[in-house]
Amino acid sequence: MAEADNANGLRRLDAHYIDMLEYAEAWELQKEYVKQIDKEEREQTLLLLQHPPTYTMGSDKHPEHLLLDEAELQKRGISLFQIDRGGDITYHGPGQLVGYPLLYLDAVGLDLHAYLRSMEQVIINWLAEYGIEAGRKPEYTGVWVGDAKIAAIGVKFNKARHSRGFITSHGFALNIKSGIAAEGFNGIVPCGIQQFGVASFNDLTGLELSVEKAAEELLPHFVKEFKCILGLVKK
Repeated sequence: MAEADNANGLRRLDAHYIDMLEYAEAWELQKEYVKQIDKEEREQTLLLLQHPPTYTMGSDKHPEHLLLDEAELQKRGISLFQIDRGGDITYHGPGQLVGYPLLYLDAVGLDLHAYLRSMEQVIINWLAEYGIEAGRKPEYTGVWVGDAKIAAIGVKFNKARHSRGFITSHGFALNIKSGIAAEGFNGIVPCGIQQFGVASFNDLTGLELSVEKAAEELLPHFVKEFKCILGLVKK
C-alpha cells in the first residue's frame, strides 16, 4: 500500500457525500473502490449516502426475520438484497445516513473487533455533542440509546491482494429522520433482535437535522477516531 502521508504515519481519507444512490449501484461502487485501493490507484475513501427503501440480508441469513412477502415488498416499494457483509437483516431508507468506510487495515497488530468498536465510537462521540448518552450492548454490534438501536453495523473484511492486510467495505447505518422505524423496520426483525426497539436522532432530540448535515458533523469524528488525514471532500 501507499506510504503514510506524514511523519506521524497517518493515511489520507477522501470522503464523498451522495444524496441518494440505489443500493445495487453503491454495492458495485464499493467493490470497484476496494480493488482500486488495493492497487494503490485510489486513496482510502468514506462514502456517506442515503438509499431508497431497501432491505439487506447479510451472511447470518435468517429469512424468517423478513416479515413481508414479495407482493408486499413490491407494494411498499422496498428492494431486497442478499449481500456479503456480516450480520442479519436490516433496513436502509431515506432519512438514514449510511457510511461505507473503505479502509486499509494492516495485518500487523490487526484487531478486527477493535475496528467495529471504533466505528461505534465515532457515532457515540457525535451523539454526545447533543447530550445523547449512547453506548453498546456487549452481545450485539451497533450503537444503542437505552434499549433502542440508533445505528446498525455490518462489515466485510476483503483480503488485500497486494499486501498482508485487509480492506474494509460495508459499514454503518445511522437513523436520523423522525418516524423511520415505522417506515421500514416494522417489516423485519432488525438484525434478528426481537426484544429491543429502534431509535432515530430526530425523534430523540426533537430536531429536524438533515442527513447531509449529520454527515458533515460526523466526518471529523471519523477522521479523529481512525487517525486519518482528511483529503478530498466531494458532494
